[in-house]
Amino acid sequence: MAPAPEAVKPRAAGRGFVRSDRHHAIKKATFEALIDGIDLGELASLAAPEARKEIRELAGDILRGGTAVLTATERDDILEDICNDVLGFGPLEPLLAQDAITDIMINGARECFVEIDGRVSPAPVQFADNQQLANICQRIASRVGRRVDDTAPICDARLPDGSRVNIIFPPLALDGPALTIRKFRRERLTLGQLVALGALSAEAEALLGIIARCRCNILISGGAGSGKTTLLNCLTAHIDPAERIITCEDAAELQLQQPHVVRLETRPANLEGEGAVTMRDLVRNCLRMRPERIIVGEVRGAEAFDLLQAMNSGHDGSMSTLHANAPREAMHRLEGMVLMAGFALPSRAIRQMMAGAVDIVIQTARMRDGRRRVTHIAEVVGMEGDAISVRDLVRFEVLGEDADGALVGRHRFTGISKPRVAERARDFGLERQLAEILAARTGGGDG
Repeated sequence: MAPAPEAVKPRAAGRGFVRSDRHHAIKKATFEALIDGIDLGELASLAAPEARKEIRELAGDILRGGTAVLTATERDDILEDICNDVLGFGPLEPLLAQDAITDIMINGARECFVEIDGRVSPAPVQFADNQQLANICQRIASRVGRRVDDTAPICDARLPDGSRVNIIFPPLALDGPALTIRKFRRERLTLGQLVALGALSAEAEALLGIIARCRCNILISGGAGSGKTTLLNCLTAHIDPAERIITCEDAAELQLQQPHVVRLETRPANLEGEGAVTMRDLVRNCLRMRPERIIVGEVRGAEAFDLLQAMNSGHDGSMSTLHANAPREAMHRLEGMVLMAGFALPSRAIRQMMAGAVDIVIQTARMRDGRRRVTHIAEVVGMEGDAISVRDLVRFEVLGEDADGALVGRHRFTGISKPRVAERARDFGLERQLAEILAARTGGGDG
């Protein structure tokens, strides 16, 4: 992939990066002439900057020899688009270069939306046609050994920088290929930066730091795009560098900085429908790899049973994420996923296993103002009859909104002075620090 161009600057309204039919026709003719006259083997041997320079020179010669009359800006746009088509991801390149964009959503060749600062808006980017979009999708998939076409129309992949990609092709997508990109942050966030962004209060940050250091088993729940993986990354910064960590993911996104990390990734079936390695296969195998902590990017099914088994058998400090709207609902969803493993266990036995395994549930949400926040930090207390007891330690309360429509609120400690996590904090010499945080913040703090 070619080096990222300079960050895209907004252009005059209505123009942006929408190309005219004339632009596409000239570019297509130039591209075809370029491919006929270029030595692809020699081009592949060049470094990306040299390859881009070579393509611009050759395509420029073709344009000068043609009959089309072009302005300098039109010529430069065509050359840039050709370079992006040959070396990168075509019209996606300007969007991928902008750090402010967190999500890119392509709904067929003519519709593109992006998320910036939690707000989704149309982007002035178009593809020549659905075939160009399909070609770029197939290029993305093939770079990570995936396949997407009419016979395998759904694909999860990732870009070279780690950004998560989902592709769905016709006939399942009715209006042409649909491409969704969750961009990978070049700069790794910390809990302190989440405080600066308003996702946490400073006191809640201190509490989460203690929870991560003292090897609590943690689930992070929330909706799609609510910041679960970002928060998981932040929590891992508090893991002791001496610990051996094994991560299991569908698409590698975690950015652990510890020296002793083994990263595992699932694999889809091949063209014959064989060779798939599931998340459950990875979790079960990593138990044989002498892990001290197991981190599962997201639990979606039967692997939840194996993760709970690990949490209950000496692998304290394990972490994962799952989709749920509240801490208590997260426990219900986890129970449902355990049942997917096919074991004929009574519900009470499953809940006892869950209550003994999970210590903390952290809830994240993307709120109506577009900002992502930690809304609950809750602890699993144990069983009350046949039900799992979950109680909040910290809760985000909405107090109103400012003149710009942004929500104003605070992270309020609920007044529990002796949480279960205090027992673990004592073992790690953090009991006094935890007590000071709880004593100081039982009245609440702005967040």
